[in-house]
Amino acid sequence: MADEIPHPLTPQDCLVAVMIAVSASDENILTAELVKIEGQINHLPVFGDYDTDRLNSMSQMVFDLFAEEDGLDALFGLLRDNLPETLHETAYALACDVAAADGKLQETELRFLAEIRHELTIDRLHAAAIERGARARHMTA
Repeated sequence: MADEIPHPLTPQDCLVAVMIAVSASDENILTAELVKIEGQINHLPVFGDYDTDRLNSMSQMVFDLFAEEDGLDALFGLLRDNLPETLHETAYALACDVAAADGKLQETELRFLAEIRHELTIDRLHAAAIERGARARHMTA
């Protein structure tokens, strides 16, 4: 599988992988989530020089990992190896935004977010602030 990726994962690849993984965590990738991922990639400064052609290979990598028994551990290993600590909270914020994009959080998404918090060692107070921000951004009237 790693042979399919033409070069090592960039920090942006890792952020994309986190967003795709959150969307796929409940085995139901919704249009609202895909629109949120695309919007983040198109508008956030961290993706300013991101090669959007890599989106398909990142998606396939996540799906391939999720098909493996220890795929989640492998995904978090890739994140630990390739995502700078300065972007851990960014990854969590993006994950929260994707999870909240459809207006409701499934139990599997909540568990996955908790796993991300743990694996990326996001401080609980910081995580709560990030979660509250995502909730506020995706509130409906």
